Amino acid sequence: MNNVIGSFYNWYKATLRNTKYRWVLVLGTLIYLVSPIDISPDFLPIIGWVDDGLLATLLVTELSQMALEHLNKRKQPGNSAADDAVTVEPITIIEA
Repeated sequence: MNNVIGSFYNWYKATLRNTKYRWVLVLGTLIYLVSPIDISPDFLPIIGWVDDGLLATLLVTELSQMALEHLNKRKQPGNSAADDAVTVEPITIIEA
């Protein structure tokens, strides 16, 4: 069972990081979360919420990790996005 969960996690992470399938997977996950059709039905008090909670946690974790990696890449020196930033020199005012 642990191997199945690990395989699903690795597949989900790899597919989410593929730019071709990213938005399809995000939309599919969101549709699954709001859909009444689940692996474990939501009308069961705790059991029904476990799969939704795990999938939502996985989605938020991976999207936030990708956002942090993107921001860190933009901050690295030599990156064209960081080099395009406008630098403002301080203005010296001379009073007469």
